[in-house]
Amino acid sequence: MSKDFSAVSRSVIAHLGGAANVVALTHCMTRLRFVLQDETKIDANALKAIKGVMGVVHNGDQCQVIIGNNVADAYKACMALINVNGTSEKETAAPAKVKLTPKVIGAKMLDALVGTMSPLIPAIIGGSMVKLASMLLLMFNIYEADDSTIILLNTIGDGAFFFLPIMVAASASIKFKTNMSLAIGIAGVLLHPNFIDLMAQAADGRHVDLFGIPVTSVRYTYTVIPVLIMTWILSYIERWVDSITPPVTKNFLKPMLIVLIAAPIGIVLVGPMGIWIGTAISALVYTIHGTLGWLAVAIMGALWPLLVLTGMHRVFTPTIIQTIAETGTEAMVMPSEIGANIGMGGACLAVAWKTRNIALKQTATAAGASALMAGISEPALYGVLVRLKRPLIAALITGFIVGGLAGMAGIASHSMAAPSLFTSVQFIDVNDPMSLVWVLGLMALSVVLSFVLTLALGFDDIPEDEEDPMSEPKTETAKSASDVPEKPVTA
Repeated sequence: MSKDFSAVSRSVIAHLGGAANVVALTHCMTRLRFVLQDETKIDANALKAIKGVMGVVHNGDQCQVIIGNNVADAYKACMALINVNGTSEKETAAPAKVKLTPKVIGAKMLDALVGTMSPLIPAIIGGSMVKLASMLLLMFNIYEADDSTIILLNTIGDGAFFFLPIMVAASASIKFKTNMSLAIGIAGVLLHPNFIDLMAQAADGRHVDLFGIPVTSVRYTYTVIPVLIMTWILSYIERWVDSITPPVTKNFLKPMLIVLIAAPIGIVLVGPMGIWIGTAISALVYTIHGTLGWLAVAIMGALWPLLVLTGMHRVFTPTIIQTIAETGTEAMVMPSEIGANIGMGGACLAVAWKTRNIALKQTATAAGASALMAGISEPALYGVLVRLKRPLIAALITGFIVGGLAGMAGIASHSMAAPSLFTSVQFIDVNDPMSLVWVLGLMALSVVLSFVLTLALGFDDIPEDEEDPMSEPKTETAKSASDVPEKPVTA
């Protein structure tokens, strides 16, 4: 894709209803995430036809535009065209009333979780990989466990996890449109040394209360859900306090009241409730794993590409973080991604091998390399597999088979980095040197199996005269794939 994203960005913004319709914009590893004033102005078909756009996911007032590995460049180009720093009409106006149904509630909860966690993933992955490097240094007896280098490396790697509530508060404050410094300050209470010490004493039996109300002993480091809920409630408290404080006192009275109301509610009620919710979700996921064993990993491997398509894969982020923080490894979701990610890469390589379309060959090669080397699968999904359909089936079958084998072998991850050839070390068990052999063998099987299955199932090739949505962006509108007859390609 071209390094000049100005034309692509102008087209994307135009088909989202214009710059005035964009309230907020963030991005994850492959997607631009737009929060819009009026979602009815979205022209999804036109967005999908833009050169450089691989797919569109629309959830409520948020529209996700899948760009691929160059999303950071597209984000900068879009930010140059919009103004999301000022106060928009949507932020000042009263929220539109929407009928609350189970579907709407579920969509809003998922949107809040994904919108909050996506910006934090790089810090979490970076920290976990540093901790993994420390573990490898110990495994090869390069340093002793009490060496200052190991202690400092572990501290560096643990920073993002220990202060995760702070990062969640900052990210959630943007999502819920509330004051970031207040959100961080309230989350910081939960990590204050005095509070941590008091909670430790409460765990040992000391009675702790706030104005006579008992305080449950809870450890908030490494947690996501409590602060996420607290920041959401803070957004309502802030608006209510703003409505009752006289203008002349807002500079000092408003923040004081917000902190005095929100912090005790968080300590006494919301924090413990969030911990219970997070623990219940983790318990449910791993009860399923404990009951079904390797079959749970196999099923997750088959479902993973579909979860990524809908953005639902981020639902598991808090569970993975909490499990790794508490036990050191995660043995269901992360191992299931081995076959899924590497399988999508292998399917793309098969398409690149067989297609007669030069543009598709280039797209499939680049998307396959992204999945194999970096574990980023959206280019493969949106650029190749969903368009051709049957290669996606080959990837799903591969995910099931390899996931099942990973479950049988007891493979577990020490990090939440997307499985790829470069991150295979995250599955090494220092007590079992054969674990690396297992992982490399499963990755090789994923490539071969998905490659062979894709050729066996065949696919309908895209004619040479059809433009590719991942090729160089142009100002004119691309022709839709559905408007051009396809010709079959089989093994």
